[in-house]
Amino acid sequence: LTSSFAAQWLWVRNLDAAIPSEPIFPNFDEALKRALRQEIELFFDSIVSEDRSVLDLLDADYTFVNERLAKHYDIPYIVGTDFRRVQLGDDSPRRGLLGKGLVLLVTSRSTRTSPVVRGKWILENLLGTPPPAPPANVPPLPEQKQDDGRVLTVRELMAQHRANPVCATCHATIDPAGFALEQFDATGKWREVDVGFQPIDASGTMPDGTPFSGIHEFRRLLVDNPGPFVHTLTDRLLM
Repeated sequence: LTSSFAAQWLWVRNLDAAIPSEPIFPNFDEALKRALRQEIELFFDSIVSEDRSVLDLLDADYTFVNERLAKHYDIPYIVGTDFRRVQLGDDSPRRGLLGKGLVLLVTSRSTRTSPVVRGKWILENLLGTPPPAPPANVPPLPEQKQDDGRVLTVRELMAQHRANPVCATCHATIDPAGFALEQFDATGKWREVDVGFQPIDASGTMPDGTPFSGIHEFRRLLVDNPGPFVHTLTDRLLM
């Protein structure tokens, strides 16, 4: 279940192809990449071996880290290469799958986060509502750095993209879930400001009109309405 099913369902198999830009993320290395893989494997295996509720996949109050990963997650007092189980507080962004660095890494671009890829991953793999395929000849996003030197936020980039009526309808469904994870950078590290030192807006509105202000409220919405997630997980297992 862990090495085959979870590896496919959670995109663990995409990890080798995820190569963050070295000039932008100079602290990312192979040791961290290996740690991200081991964390999610230990986490998923614990849910199965301890016969825990599948909803713990979304909101478990623990994870597994070694010193390298703990440093990336800003978790103190962890020393050494061995992994150990650590408790997470109610306000920890690392609770459940949405806080796992591997998921956040493989759903990002090499130079920046991607609300589209992250939103699509959530819709497909957690909620079972995959968005339609993009139309042909979709224009690429504009450059983040403008001619005047200003660096646009990812939300501003997406707003320009949605100005195209062909793109707007689908992105209204995809983008909110992706923006919920925007306080994690492209390597899964938590941040308060983006690359342009602008405060990050991680708010959004669910397709049913329910608003949320960030990852904590978004995760709670998924847990409080478990039907779509449980159905999707069951569907994936049966496949």
